[in-house]
Amino acid sequence: MIWTPAHNIASVLLIAGVDEAGRGPLAGSVVAAAVILHPEQPIVGLTDSKKLSEKKRAVLEIEIRQKALSWSIAEASVEEIDRINILQASMLAMQRAVLALQVRPHKVQVDGNREPDLPEYDVEAIVKGDLSEACISAASILAKQYRDRQMLELDRLYPQYQFARHKGYPTKLHRELLIEHGVSVVHRRSFGPVRALL
Repeated sequence: MIWTPAHNIASVLLIAGVDEAGRGPLAGSVVAAAVILHPEQPIVGLTDSKKLSEKKRAVLEIEIRQKALSWSIAEASVEEIDRINILQASMLAMQRAVLALQVRPHKVQVDGNREPDLPEYDVEAIVKGDLSEACISAASILAKQYRDRQMLELDRLYPQYQFARHKGYPTKLHRELLIEHGVSVVHRRSFGPVRALL
């Protein structure tokens, strides 16, 4: 359905859900997404992206991009993560995602217990919000899908680290490959397992 002026959008409370993907990995950027769901186009099956199969996430990602009133994806680089720490970099990515929305929300709901710096917005942090708020679930899915594709690209560029298999997380395989091949430019040097090899 196309939103028309007759559907006075100003009378609807628009909430942007925000979540990040990639806080724990040893490599790659941290990615955040912000999503304002369309009040008249509900999406069935939204939940924490980690609880969905890869196939289901792919289907929902397409539906979110098609139906959402507005969505955006932003990131903070490996260099930024190493400079300001992963928590602050996650907040920065979330801030960028909200500010990139083409529709200004009345409220912002963020997964977790910390709020990004958005002084002009009404921001609420919700622990496990990706399980309780559909807009945060949608953001969780977009962020994870985007970051997973990034890791597949890094896998092509740096095949020796097998990023496609572990997505940069500190698995036994990843740690072994780090020891074998050394630290690459896409690894987070501020993270203990990487720093120990420098």
